[in-house]
Amino acid sequence: MFSDDLLAQIRARFAHVETCPFTGPRIFFENAGGALTLNSVVDTTTRFAGIPDNQGRDNPASQALVKVINQAREDVKVLFNAPGGAVLWGESGTELLFRLVQDACLGAEKGGVVVSSTVEHPASRSACARWAAMTKRPHVLVPHDDEAGTVSPQAYAEVVTPDTRVATILHTSPVTGMGNDVAGIARAIRAVSPDCYIIVDGIQHACHGRIDLSDAVIDGYVVSPYKVFSRHGYGVAWASDRLTMLAHDALVGGPDGNWELGTRDTGAYATMSDVVGYFDWLGAQVSDATDRRARIEAAGAAIHAHEAALTKAMLTGIGNLTGLAELPGVRIVAGADNSAREGLVSFWIDGRPSGEVVAALNAAGIRTHMRKADHYSGNILAPLGQPDCIRVSLAHYNSLDEVRAFLAAAKEIAAQAG
Repeated sequence: MFSDDLLAQIRARFAHVETCPFTGPRIFFENAGGALTLNSVVDTTTRFAGIPDNQGRDNPASQALVKVINQAREDVKVLFNAPGGAVLWGESGTELLFRLVQDACLGAEKGGVVVSSTVEHPASRSACARWAAMTKRPHVLVPHDDEAGTVSPQAYAEVVTPDTRVATILHTSPVTGMGNDVAGIARAIRAVSPDCYIIVDGIQHACHGRIDLSDAVIDGYVVSPYKVFSRHGYGVAWASDRLTMLAHDALVGGPDGNWELGTRDTGAYATMSDVVGYFDWLGAQVSDATDRRARIEAAGAAIHAHEAALTKAMLTGIGNLTGLAELPGVRIVAGADNSAREGLVSFWIDGRPSGEVVAALNAAGIRTHMRKADHYSGNILAPLGQPDCIRVSLAHYNSLDEVRAFLAAAKEIAAQAG
C-alpha cells in the first residue's frame, strides 16, 4: 500500500476528496460512477474556457492550441502504449464506442456475424446490436460466467467463427468489478477470424491503470475521461491504422483518415494531458524509472496493489472490524475470493432492499450506489435472481481509515436487516 505520506500527497491532488460541495464531509466510494477530478484538470478547464481563438488559424494563439492538441494525442498513446493508429476525441465514451462499432460494421467485408459478450456494458452491446441489424448480420453473444463475473478467452473461442467480422470486449465490468483478459480474448478471436475488427470498452478499467495495447492485437480502445480523473463532456479513443483507413462520417473534401467533426474543445485535450502527467508523477514516486512509459507502468502496478489491499480489507476485515464477506446475510457478487477484482465490491443483504442500504450509508457519510436489474445491470443481476445490489467502488486515493468507517457502518446496517 501507499505510505501515509504519499497517500496524503495523492489526495491533495484531487478535488473534493473528503467533502461533498452539497452535503459536507463524506467518504467517496462511488468512483465507478465517476472518479474524483484532479485539481490540475479544474485549473486547466478554467484557463482554456476563456481562450477565444480556434484551431487552424494563422496566428500564434491558434498555433499554440494545435500544439496542445497534438501533445495530448501523443500523451494518450504513451498512456495506452499504443502502436501506430489514431487518437480521437468525441462526445463521450459511449458515443465513441458507437462510432467505432459503426465504422467497423460498415467497413468490414459483407456478411458474417457481430460478436459481443453478455458481461458487457450496454454501450458496446447496444452499438453492436444496432449496427449488426443495420448491416444485416446476426448479433451473437458470448455467455459470461455468472459466478466469476467474467468472460474468458475460451468462452469466446467456443462462439467465434471464421466469418466473425466485428467483436467487442469489456475490459472491466462496472457491476461485478472484475477485469477480463483482453489480450487473451483478442488472441482467441484472431486465431479463428484473423481479420475481425476488435473494439474494447476500457471505460471502467482506465482509472485502475495498466493499459497496454502493444500486444493486445485490437483495433479500438475507448475511455471516458470523467472516470479517469478528468471531467465530463468528452470521450477518448484509440483506433488502429486499419480501422482508421475505413470510411467515416466526414466533411466532403476533408482530409483522409480524419475522425473528428467540427471545432473541438482544446481544454478537453489539455485535461487529458493532465491525467497522463499525473500517472507519470505517481510513477516517479513509487519507482526509480527514468522512462515515461516505465513510470506510468509503475504507477499502474502501485495503484493495483493499493486498491487490492483496500478491497481485501473490506471483504475480510481489518483489526476488530468484520469484513463484508463474514457479515450475516451479505452476498458478494462474483464471490469474495476473486483475483480478477479491480477496486470494486458489489453486494446485497438478504432481507434488506439495496436502496435502503445505500440511503443508510449516505446517512453515515459514505457515498455508494445502487445498481438495479435494468438495462444497465440486468445482464449481471438477473441471472443471479437479484433485483438490485449495492456497489462500493474504490480508487487509489481512498484509505484504510475510510474502509474502517465503511465496515463499522455496514455491520450496524446488516444487524438491522436481521
